[in-house]
Amino acid sequence: MRTLSQYRSFPRPVQLLLLNQLTINIGFYMLIPYLAAHLSEGLGLATWLVGLILGVRNFSQQGMFLIGGSLADRFGYKPLIVAGCALRTAGFVLLGLVDSVPALIAASAATGFAGALFNPAVRAYLAQDSGERRVEAFALFSVFYQTGILLGPLIGLALTGVSFRLTCLVAAGVFALLTILQIRALPQRGGKASEPSGPVLVQWRSILGNRPFVLFSAAMTGSYVLSFQVYLALPLQARLVAPTDLGATSVVAAVFAVSGLVTILGQLRVTTWCRARWGPGRSISGGLVVLAAAFLPLAAAEVAVPVLGGAGAATAVGVSALLLAAAVLALGTAVVFPFEMDTIVALSGDRLVATHYGLYNTVCGVGILLGNLGTGWVLGAARSAGLPAAPWLVLAAIGLACAIALRALRRAGLLPAEQALAVRGGRHRLGRPRPVSAPVASRS
Repeated sequence: MRTLSQYRSFPRPVQLLLLNQLTINIGFYMLIPYLAAHLSEGLGLATWLVGLILGVRNFSQQGMFLIGGSLADRFGYKPLIVAGCALRTAGFVLLGLVDSVPALIAASAATGFAGALFNPAVRAYLAQDSGERRVEAFALFSVFYQTGILLGPLIGLALTGVSFRLTCLVAAGVFALLTILQIRALPQRGGKASEPSGPVLVQWRSILGNRPFVLFSAAMTGSYVLSFQVYLALPLQARLVAPTDLGATSVVAAVFAVSGLVTILGQLRVTTWCRARWGPGRSISGGLVVLAAAFLPLAAAEVAVPVLGGAGAATAVGVSALLLAAAVLALGTAVVFPFEMDTIVALSGDRLVATHYGLYNTVCGVGILLGNLGTGWVLGAARSAGLPAAPWLVLAAIGLACAIALRALRRAGLLPAEQALAVRGGRHRLGRPRPVSAPVASRS
């Protein structure tokens, strides 16, 4: 099997990191999809309290990525991975045992902050130990990541059928075992010895002064707004196209299944093809165009057979459009992700890599929040105005605008040379090298 042979070709620490990410996602997704129902139905909390508790988890992760990345660069990658797994263990135990709102908020914050601790560290560690094979390593990372997302909810469904407390304790046990495994088997790693050891605020100003990195982060925010619609716009559309609650739930499950299977089965092939024919820079721009195109079937379906028409044809066309959109979104993400992660390291100048990942995720997290707020408003307003295709066209336009912005950055010489990235990612050398005219982190 191609995935297995690729996996075995990497050094042991990389193999361990990939297995860790698979297990992290299994443990996380066996619990989180069922948390809202537990809070509202099991504990009888008001809807606004459920939203608050879940919102705290999201903020404590997305908003604290920069803190986690900075700590990883200062104290090493392994301690932050261990601390994140241990904190999530405690958070999941609390979620299963407490029922007071303050305790639930504390538990939710702990589970979120745990992700902020280990996510930048894992990516920086993987980038360092995979060396010139970063693109391949991140392609495999995507496969393992998505496999965990697929398996976790299935395991959680069986456990939650017994009790939600059992689900929490099993998930906590998974992270407890991961904590022990990291301590015993994961070698210590950190950034380069030449990295600055001054105050954290000075390091942050240094990164914010890295103009190519900041502009790249801003341009890529749209890709996260689009890919995260699998959690917002697509499920909302499923509620419209399916005639019953059971049907809508089944459609949403199918959407996630299609998305996961496209990534698992296609990621390595897509990365190899893109690296050979497009190169890193064109792959990211092309992937953004693919993400934009994912919403066109939904717009076309609204025009051809309006969802609110109520006919069987509307359901069939609507469900088909949703599944096609999910598949194309997954394909676009598969195109972008490995080259995106490699570009962040290149723009960092191999210094403060975890902090760069942390800031990048924070910027994208803010973009996701604003994008979801805007998408939710546009979906409602367009439906009320009798323009149901408009939101999908707006989302497609966002993807195209980001692709154009990225192309402009590349033409201006603000991104790493195409050839240099291609050499690091593999043996293909595509395009003429272009100088990076703006300073990177190592010169700031």
